[in-house]
Amino acid sequence: MEMQIWGTVLAIFILLCLSGFFSGSETALTASSKARMHAMSRKGHKRAGIVRNLQEQKERLIGAILLGNNLVNILASALATSLLITIFGDTGVVYATLIMTLLVLVFAEVLPKTYAINNADRMSLAVSPFLRPLLFLLAPITDTVTRIVEGVLHIFGVKLEHEEEDEDAHIELRGAIDLQRQSTEEVEKAEAHAMLRSILDLADVDVADIMVHRRNVMMVDAGQEMASLVEEVLSSPYTRLPVWKDKSDNIIGVLHTKMLLRELNRCEGDLKEFNLENCMFEPWFIPESTTLFDQLQEFRRRREHFALMVDEYGSFVGVVTLEDILEEIVGEITDEHDIAAIQTRYQPDGSYLIDGKATIRDLNRQFDWELPDEDYATLAGLILHESQSIPKIGQTFSFFGFRFEVLRRQRNQITLVRVIPPPPEDEESAAS
Repeated sequence: MEMQIWGTVLAIFILLCLSGFFSGSETALTASSKARMHAMSRKGHKRAGIVRNLQEQKERLIGAILLGNNLVNILASALATSLLITIFGDTGVVYATLIMTLLVLVFAEVLPKTYAINNADRMSLAVSPFLRPLLFLLAPITDTVTRIVEGVLHIFGVKLEHEEEDEDAHIELRGAIDLQRQSTEEVEKAEAHAMLRSILDLADVDVADIMVHRRNVMMVDAGQEMASLVEEVLSSPYTRLPVWKDKSDNIIGVLHTKMLLRELNRCEGDLKEFNLENCMFEPWFIPESTTLFDQLQEFRRRREHFALMVDEYGSFVGVVTLEDILEEIVGEITDEHDIAAIQTRYQPDGSYLIDGKATIRDLNRQFDWELPDEDYATLAGLILHESQSIPKIGQTFSFFGFRFEVLRRQRNQITLVRVIPPPPEDEESAAS
């Protein structure tokens, strides 16, 4: 009789260990990094390949683990109930319920899952060789259970539709970048995360959001004297300049300073022999609705760095360069010829003096704000759109939890704004 009792206790112990194995395996395989397993598998790690294969069969995997877990838990409870009834009589049912609930909760659920969630990759690699044959053996049962579940849900009008994997992966990657950014305070890592996020945004941002507006574009009049034209081009900090004739909307080409120098060398400085057409290439017009990703691909395909944008009416609205798109990823790029422009200045009172031409995307990236930019590109555009007016100097507005004060205006253009962001504890609620 005593041997039978100890045999039952040993069986219950083994079943609890198996229950802990199933519980921990479920948590480990669902929490382990798919990206890391993919990278390890490509390097020849066999167990990582098994983990990937198991993760791709999510329904079968969960079904097999739940089947095994419930089987061993029920069997362990049944053995414990039988043993305690033999020892204590009918009250053994109460003892068995209390004892098994405590044992299963602590040693078969909380303990293995806590370990698994903190060592997901290591544990998933360890358990994968044992789960693969189990998945194969239990496949007929789990498939039958899955069909039954789908049938029951269909009766109640519930359809199981799988999410788009590409969209899901995109959201997951963006979320991982945001989480990593929140968990680090190092400047280098924060900048790297900002770059990664900007890459994901390329397909969602139009070139119109980053263009240099036509009023800020330096252009060359083809009708002026050649001496004035050459002097104007050589004194410009830019390499490529649109050339117009008769009116500024009539752009006949894009002048390249290197081509101009070649032409000056050819005619040996004699401007009477100077031919402007030899210094230009054909203008490339693009719609302002082109996304940054598509435009980047076109720049690479055409091997060009400069494009002119037109609106829906065909009017010239601005230019975009390869450097503009790269700056959306890596931040501001300046060289010895660029004109330095300080767009933001921090003030001792916690406010910022910001140029009206500063883009919302740059401000959000620089200060980790969440100002919307769907209907406008610049800070001035935000104020004009939200206020539905052309504000006067000294007017203040409150939008999205921020306070904006117009400090300077040039004609109808807002050139300088004082921005007071919400307190740190209010930023999340202001964004929502």
